[in-house]
Amino acid sequence: MHAFRQAVEARDTDAIEALLADDVVFTSPVAFKPYPGKALTAAILRGAMRVFENFRYVREIADGRNHALVFEAEVDGKALTGCDFLHLDEAGRIDDIMVMVRPLSGANALAEAMAAQFPRIQREATAQ
Repeated sequence: MHAFRQAVEARDTDAIEALLADDVVFTSPVAFKPYPGKALTAAILRGAMRVFENFRYVREIADGRNHALVFEAEVDGKALTGCDFLHLDEAGRIDDIMVMVRPLSGANALAEAMAAQFPRIQREATAQ
């Protein structure tokens, strides 16, 4: 089991942040532009943990430094299935995270919930 999965399932935000490379890039399922940097990515992941309900990983696929972690969750009562695509750098830290979710009703609920979190996410990212 990948350490990221273990940290997320344990809701251990310090462990999650420790797995991120300084130059990590986070690509959101609901935002057009990617978000660069460890502080912002860690804050986004903390925000996601606040909005996801009944989050659980259901499958893990690994191929060298590439990992895919399939999950199920709810956001505001809307069920969704998603996947965290991770890439590890040469040091074994996550340097790229891309998240995809479906169906559209779940993605829309996630977009609304994360938009409400974004002022807090920005404060957390700049406080580091």
